[in-house]
Amino acid sequence: MSKSQETWNKKEREKKKQKSRQDKQERKQERKDNAKEGKTLDDMLAYIDENGNLSSTPPDPGKMRKIKLEDIQIGVPKHVAPDPADLIRRGKVTFFNESKGYGFIKDQVTQESIFVHANGLINQIKENSKVTFEIEMGPKGPSAVNVRLES
Repeated sequence: MSKSQETWNKKEREKKKQKSRQDKQERKQERKDNAKEGKTLDDMLAYIDENGNLSSTPPDPGKMRKIKLEDIQIGVPKHVAPDPADLIRRGKVTFFNESKGYGFIKDQVTQESIFVHANGLINQIKENSKVTFEIEMGPKGPSAVNVRLES
């Protein structure tokens, strides 16, 4: 008696293939049944409301705003140099080491602690002195320059 050419493993693989084909066919039929063909143009249109969000209803004409073509800016706006008077800040010296030549100033407006070096001083300063200064970005962050005592 000869053995059958089909082994159990082959039968299982064939069953899996048949099952996957059947599943694929069912999914295809389901997609076909749920297809949204035959929609009208009104059903397919999308509108943008006054806030710029997509909507299925037309926007209210009362809420529309007129925008002038000249007011639309495309790209980066032109750089405007800051007013020199705005760059001058006021603060109080919280710490200053005269032997090492550095310290910190607390800005009155932002309450930020800013590094100051002896090279950036115009007048001699001490702790708790009220000063005016400008900020310059150093290698490790902002530092005060043109520091002078407030009169």
